[in-house]
Amino acid sequence: MSRFLAFFSVTLLAAALAGCSGKPPGTFQGYVEGEYVYVASPLGGALARLAVARGDTVKAGQLLFELERQSEAAMLDQAEKNLAQAKSSQDMAESTYQRRKELRESPSAVVSAEELDKARTDRDAAAAQVAAQAAALDKARWSFDQKQQAAPTNAFVQDTLYRQGEWVAAGNPVIALLPPENLKVRFFVPQASLPLVKIGATANVTFDGTGKTYAATINYISTQSEYTPPVIFSRETRANLVFMIEAKFSAADAPELRPGQPVDVQLP
Repeated sequence: MSRFLAFFSVTLLAAALAGCSGKPPGTFQGYVEGEYVYVASPLGGALARLAVARGDTVKAGQLLFELERQSEAAMLDQAEKNLAQAKSSQDMAESTYQRRKELRESPSAVVSAEELDKARTDRDAAAAQVAAQAAALDKARWSFDQKQQAAPTNAFVQDTLYRQGEWVAAGNPVIALLPPENLKVRFFVPQASLPLVKIGATANVTFDGTGKTYAATINYISTQSEYTPPVIFSRETRANLVFMIEAKFSAADAPELRPGQPVDVQLP
């Protein structure tokens, strides 16, 4: 552990312990944490349309942004034409094969076996060409569709990372979303109080400025201690060990909370 990290850790621990003074037993300091969803396109291009703004609330499937896609539109149009032409050629090859097969099987047998084999080969080649053009069309359509990105879930628009007209490299996030289910409280419990914490238990969360209590369900207990002093063998230093706990809010309460917000957490 670096000297700065050790100093920061001990300072934060001291603040946490100090903050707990005057609070009911089983109350710990924590903060709200958000896990963001960064929406990007796998293809690059100029940002042609930014359909949302920072602070908006979006629904699943709602358009977020669109990159310039004239070239993809042209490729899609050409792929559709190529497939139509391949299908036309396939129909002709199938018709020719069936006609030669009938003539070959007629009593006069005016078509040779070699001519029938050639017609069969042409028919199979035409079918393979249709399959290839269909795959090319699927790829062109995928590229065209990827230039538009929609919200994967209901969420709050935390930030927009590009302005309209700017070039966006492939894979670079354009929108940062915060779904309500991705809000959680993170708090730290001394090792002596760790037996109080159970997965699935409900923690009561409060913060300054409101008398409301928010329920959060504990879903994670760290298996490693945080902010550990270099020597932990004595009974005195064990008192300095804390463990990180995480608990999730309900979707109804989440919109009232903000990442980074300091809170008090009381365990039952």
